[in-house]
Amino acid sequence: MQTAKETAEFTKGKIQNVVVYPLKKFVDERGWLAELFRHDELAEEFYPQMAYISITEPNFQRGPHEHISQADLFCFIGTGNFKLKMWDNRKDSPTFRNVMTMFVGADNPQAVIIPKGVVHAYKNISLTEKGVVLNCPNRLYMGEGKREEIDEIRHEDDADTIFKIDD
Repeated sequence: MQTAKETAEFTKGKIQNVVVYPLKKFVDERGWLAELFRHDELAEEFYPQMAYISITEPNFQRGPHEHISQADLFCFIGTGNFKLKMWDNRKDSPTFRNVMTMFVGADNPQAVIIPKGVVHAYKNISLTEKGVVLNCPNRLYMGEGKREEIDEIRHEDDADTIFKIDD
């Protein structure tokens, strides 16, 4: 876990291996649909092993946290809008200490693949709308049969964390 003594400045910029692609809504008289991912358009290392949906209340955030071996494939398509912030915490990465901020959701539908070692947090910035996020990670939560440790370093539990979404 990063301590206050290890605080270093982050530089705004893209982060290597973070993949962002637009989610296109196909609309007709029944409503709409959107393809979230396709194996023929996704690197095998990011193939999902499970999927889940979460609802985030207005002005609440999830994270910051990072994974040791898991990549997340988040789909922000609505309802709600989010501020997504990512910090490259991988010492072997050419973009180590880069930080990316994106605004995604109903007004800017995007899928974002966040590789292991990239700290991430998102906040529902909608005034009244609950925010919906789909995640299709490439690892099972707690492993096969839920018998493994949770693959998560929870920086949000550290009051002195250097990873702050509203900086």
